[in-house]
Amino acid sequence: MEAKSIPTVIPILMIESTTKQSPLGLNRLLQLCSANLPVGGFSFSQGLEYAVEMGWVNNPESTKEWISFNLNQSIAYTDLALLNRLQNALVEDDFGSFHTWNQHALACRESNELYLADVAMGKALMRLLKDIKSIDSQHYVQLISEKEISFVSAFALSAHLFGLELNVMQSGFCWAYIDNQVAAATKLVPLGQTQAQNLLFELSEQVAEAIEQANQIDDENIGASLPRLAMASAWHETQYTRLFRS
Repeated sequence: MEAKSIPTVIPILMIESTTKQSPLGLNRLLQLCSANLPVGGFSFSQGLEYAVEMGWVNNPESTKEWISFNLNQSIAYTDLALLNRLQNALVEDDFGSFHTWNQHALACRESNELYLADVAMGKALMRLLKDIKSIDSQHYVQLISEKEISFVSAFALSAHLFGLELNVMQSGFCWAYIDNQVAAATKLVPLGQTQAQNLLFELSEQVAEAIEQANQIDDENIGASLPRLAMASAWHETQYTRLFRS
């Protein structure tokens, strides 16, 4: 897999946007992005386990390349761009538009495994929202009760209810993805703890550029196709030994 050259940048967008949040808002962001959030993200490798099995990912450098490529060529063009539309739909109280973009997100999942992970995590987050006593989600019962909801849609609704701004929720979504992938790679490659921390620092430096890129995408250009990722997640279903869910 050939990744485009991505310059190292200081995540200015993330810094500027998070400083506008109240201490409570920042704590809600940490809560939403925490590995302890009971949505089951830790049980999916998003194709990484098969990539390791095939030797495509086998050291810190190839791990960084795999995650970076997916962040900038898939997450940015799909999930981050959709977060923008989903947030706008919520601000405008446009449930029809929210439903349309949710369906668009689900249609972008290129394998049954990626679709399963997306829906399973989305439903888990919606169940959690209904059970958190401090949140008044009655106005959004229609959205929470969606038969199939993408994780990115559930994330957008959660962030909206938590009072988070767009750049903040996009930054948090990127962090949740990077953190989960590095945690999976730590077990699979395997990586040492210091190597993993170095990767988190290096990959998070790409978040600001990914967000800026996502927010410039037109509606008709939302979506991405990464054949190797799609094949890895599909072939993972029949992989002989697996640590992660399929």
